[in-house]
Amino acid sequence: MDIRILSWNVNGIRSAWNKGLKELIQSKKYDILLFQEIKSDAAPVGINDLGYYVFTYPAKKKGYSGVMSLSKIKPIKVIEGIGDTEFDEEGRVLTLEFNDLYIINSYFPNSQHGLTRLDFKLKFDKEIEGFLQKLRKEKPVVICGDFNVAHEEIDIARPKDNENNAGFTKQEREWMTKFLSLGYIDTYRLFIKEGGHYSWWTYRFNAREKNIGWRIDYCVVSEELRKRVIKSDILESQRGSDHAPVVAELKG
Repeated sequence: MDIRILSWNVNGIRSAWNKGLKELIQSKKYDILLFQEIKSDAAPVGINDLGYYVFTYPAKKKGYSGVMSLSKIKPIKVIEGIGDTEFDEEGRVLTLEFNDLYIINSYFPNSQHGLTRLDFKLKFDKEIEGFLQKLRKEKPVVICGDFNVAHEEIDIARPKDNENNAGFTKQEREWMTKFLSLGYIDTYRLFIKEGGHYSWWTYRFNAREKNIGWRIDYCVVSEELRKRVIKSDILESQRGSDHAPVVAELKG
């Protein structure tokens, strides 16, 4: 069976719910939906009636972070977090285990203005890398979400202006390169080689209309799944958040 996955940083699930999210779920186009930055400890009313199993992993701090995963298929197991309280209390990683693979919903920390959380982000990068490597010993992995890093210069509209800004520091980019070198595939780049395609735009300066954006949302698969990937895209026209959803399709 083919698996269609959608991942979206909704920047507040209650807000996005009334701005096209409900209709997106109701369309039933996707087998798995992964939402980040839900900013809520409760699912929107009615979401449990739309034909999906719903799993929520909120942050301890109200109105902050949190992830939610929806699946048409009942998972074998659900794993909350990565086993480190420092990160897990921010509700950043939710893993669904299925017969032949793991699907991980991830919201990587933002290193913040002034890089005040860069060390925290880099520590998280290292921890989640180890977590994925352990899972991968058992079965292949798919990890989708907001990685909060533009990997290469083609992934950002204005690379020179943003050099060493949060999400485009040398350290964050080098980690992404190292991570992919371990045998992980940025599925979007299997299909789209050129720049000019982004998944996040600041709300300021009319940035989305001008397409001054960053590609910081990814669907990544372990090498063993490369041949199963038949589609990967950014739904740039989908509104409701400052991010656009990213999608990937794996053949059965």
